[in-house]
Amino acid sequence: MPLALLALAISAFGLGTTEFVIMGLLPDVADDLHTTIPTAGYLVSGYALGVVIGAPLLAAVTTRMPRKALLLSLMGLFTVGNTLSALAPGFGWLLAGRVLSGLPHGAFFGVGAVVAAGMVEPARRARAVSLMVAGLTVANIVGVPAATLLGQHLGWRVTFLAVGVIGLAAIAGIAALVPRIPLAPGGGLRRELSAFRSGQVWLALGTTIFGFAAVFAVYSYVTPLLTEVAGFAESSVTLVLALFGVGATIGNLLGGRLADRALRPSLLGGLGALAFVLLLFTVTAHARWSAALTVVLLGIAAFATGSPMMMLVMDKARHAPSLASSANQAAFNLANAGGAWLGGVVLAQGLGYTAPAVAGAALAVTGLVIAGAAALSERRASAVPVVGASGSRLVVSGRPPVRERVR
Repeated sequence: MPLALLALAISAFGLGTTEFVIMGLLPDVADDLHTTIPTAGYLVSGYALGVVIGAPLLAAVTTRMPRKALLLSLMGLFTVGNTLSALAPGFGWLLAGRVLSGLPHGAFFGVGAVVAAGMVEPARRARAVSLMVAGLTVANIVGVPAATLLGQHLGWRVTFLAVGVIGLAAIAGIAALVPRIPLAPGGGLRRELSAFRSGQVWLALGTTIFGFAAVFAVYSYVTPLLTEVAGFAESSVTLVLALFGVGATIGNLLGGRLADRALRPSLLGGLGALAFVLLLFTVTAHARWSAALTVVLLGIAAFATGSPMMMLVMDKARHAPSLASSANQAAFNLANAGGAWLGGVVLAQGLGYTAPAVAGAALAVTGLVIAGAAALSERRASAVPVVGASGSRLVVSGRPPVRERVR
């Protein structure tokens, strides 16, 4: 694998760290800026809003920009956003810094996935993407706990300055290691938008939304599940959540390998496994050891679908993948918000802390149905006979073409 993937992984590490570290620093930020914790929670939503807006918008307005220069610009914007957050004189400025930091997130992962896949031979494309995404999963194991600890001891501003330093390291790595990638002839916004004429692209985006919403329906409320149902002490929850990061890293790398071998089957199998693990959680959550094991399995099942989802969108938008890939990153964040909302609705009905796992399983099955319908539609379309001028019929069924005589 090219060393350039390390630069992309470092970038993903910084993006993942700054996205999730704010959750552990909310009390410190609220106390320092004289606001309430619920109000400080808008800093989480502000980053997510930046991702959803920035992913398609920045990808759309930069379609004629060389991809290496675009990656450098996106990480530059990320670094500026985190520096502004560190120096913010008040809550409003900090919120603006969070939104600014989130703007390049989705576009970077969208374009970065295209760049990573383009640097290797076709048989290793998904593995290349998974190595880039590994920076995000490792951030949940190492980056977020370390940055949270740093902020709690030296102040939350130091955390954002440290993330800004990671951004500078990523810029240096991209500049030194990522090759210049020429723009495809005839590229531009019109060509990128043409990818959305494909029903397969929309089905792939729908699979992402429902498939990953299944994860966040549970993960958003996993802390009370672990303390109230499994019986963990609050001080132990951080360690258990680190196990989720370990599982996510394993699942991400496994998903990349499986997707290179068989993209559709790996996605369908991953969604089926995710639904099973979520249902299993309703049983295993009542004991600490089994709950901890299931958290690892949830991380594996969830992120084993990540690379296949990203590759499927890029494959279906093969001639203009950048905007569609960035839109898929927005879909991941819509899944985050939608899954958390549905899990909250279920909890509000008084059905207990394991009920979001059932809702998550239903979402995973919905994603599986969408992915299955897309596969069936593609198979039917490929089997339509094409009649040539010579009176012969070319039957296309995913195998080598067989020419039959039309009677």
